[in-house]
Amino acid sequence: MADNAGKTPWRLKADWIEACNCPHGCNCQFGGFPNEGKCEGMFGTQVKEGKFGNVSLNGFRAAIIFKYPKAIHEGNGHVVLFVDEKASQEQVDAFATILSGKMGGMPWEALAGTITRFDGPIRKPIEITVAGERSSVRVPGAIEMRLTPLKNPVTGEDKEVHIVYPKGGFFWNDGAVATTQGLRGEYGDLRVDWPSGRFASASEVTWSNQA
Repeated sequence: MADNAGKTPWRLKADWIEACNCPHGCNCQFGGFPNEGKCEGMFGTQVKEGKFGNVSLNGFRAAIIFKYPKAIHEGNGHVVLFVDEKASQEQVDAFATILSGKMGGMPWEALAGTITRFDGPIRKPIEITVAGERSSVRVPGAIEMRLTPLKNPVTGEDKEVHIVYPKGGFFWNDGAVATTQGLRGEYGDLRVDWPSGRFASASEVTWSNQA
């Protein structure tokens, strides 16, 4: 981790919901490059416990649309950040600063350098249902992301699959893998629209710029 002396300390634990244009598994998790050659998708998060300096982030909600022409680490990303219209300005500023990477702390200090265009934070109603492989994120007029469990093709029963990083992953350590019933996002000239059956996961994340 970079030297964070003199930077505002921050730490948060949050529910994290994501979906992208890759098919099941998402090759980015294994080979580092998206199956479709480009990376498009959405994130939604609801903070369980969090602080940025003296600002509490408990209950804060945010959603992101992202679009990269190649793999994320190859850069030129377009990212749009939506924040809960009910959040205080201090919370919005704190969360946006975390995402900027300026205060250090993974994964955002690494991701910040991959973003060429950043829109937001944009205040909107954010609806998040945290329910494992049945989680959903909705921002009216902007984001529609619905997860559904994988199915056993023989019995039709829900199939539980996890991707686990025993030594720690980039976003999360243990992701409950799902698939999508909806994956649509739009803001200005950024549009993401993929059919059902794409990669999705639900997890709990713990991020900080402190050791």
